[in-house]
Amino acid sequence: MKNFKYLFLVIIFTSGKSFSQAIPQEGTDIINDFLILADGFASPASESAAYQATASWFTSARALEPWKVDVSLHANALFVPSSKKEFTVNDNDFTNLTINDGDGGAVIPTAFGSASEVMFNGTFMGEDFSFNAIEGIDKGALFYPFAQVSVGLPYGFQIGVRALPELEVDGSKFSTYGVGLKHNFSQYFRFNEEDDLQVAGIIAYDIFDVKYEFEQISVPNLVNLDLIDVSAGVWMAEVMASKKYENFEIFGALGVAQSDFEYEFGGDGIALGLVNSNLATLNDKEAQFKGDIGFNLYFERFKISTMATAGKFVNFNLGLHFIL
Repeated sequence: MKNFKYLFLVIIFTSGKSFSQAIPQEGTDIINDFLILADGFASPASESAAYQATASWFTSARALEPWKVDVSLHANALFVPSSKKEFTVNDNDFTNLTINDGDGGAVIPTAFGSASEVMFNGTFMGEDFSFNAIEGIDKGALFYPFAQVSVGLPYGFQIGVRALPELEVDGSKFSTYGVGLKHNFSQYFRFNEEDDLQVAGIIAYDIFDVKYEFEQISVPNLVNLDLIDVSAGVWMAEVMASKKYENFEIFGALGVAQSDFEYEFGGDGIALGLVNSNLATLNDKEAQFKGDIGFNLYFERFKISTMATAGKFVNFNLGLHFIL
């Protein structure tokens, strides 16, 4: 049995070595050029994940009574600034690829941008190939829903979970799952009536994934690419304050979101695995400060919440809450 294990490891090692040797240097150069395009295309989508994933975890610093349940449906809108819709590349950025506009440089779309007539040319194993710059979804705002359930716990705690199974929205496929925890600090204050200023701390973790499909990029005998998957694990910590005036409540929060990004191409071809293993070098962590402001309107059986989040992006959330 041990001999079989050793033989299996030798086969895996030698086959992996043979695979890497099977791709000539110009193939590796093409892959590295693709990474430049992938990074510029997907980076704004990665940055936006911190705002989309952490929106509207809690809309009041007041503690929900123990074992009370808040069931809510949310409509979320991310507004994309024009600066996040395009990026610039130059011929000297690439080893194999060249830009077919004669100027040595071009402005091409990010995942949020529109179509482009910019062409890239390259050569692999004596055969020329070309492709258009990856086309974005051409949206100034992205809209999608999600559901959330929060439960009041003893000692001023409240826990929430949210989920959006994969849903196609505006030409992209979104999914998000997360859990959040809030703790009311005002209970430790000397004066703590229901209508007094309330202060709370919040921590949350979200998994946010979005897939962008695009017209296939094909390098004969090497790789075909038709999708890029951007996934992010996002930690958030913030301090929230709220003040209630009868049936109206205003709230605000300041915090930081720490995002861990991962990219992956979809497609086929002998080099797809190598492309994605190299693409993993672009995976990164980024901390972003964010501010939230919003208000709640309370009715007899439900409440309506609104929240605007500002930073590198602006995100707006509208929620309908039922307290059970």
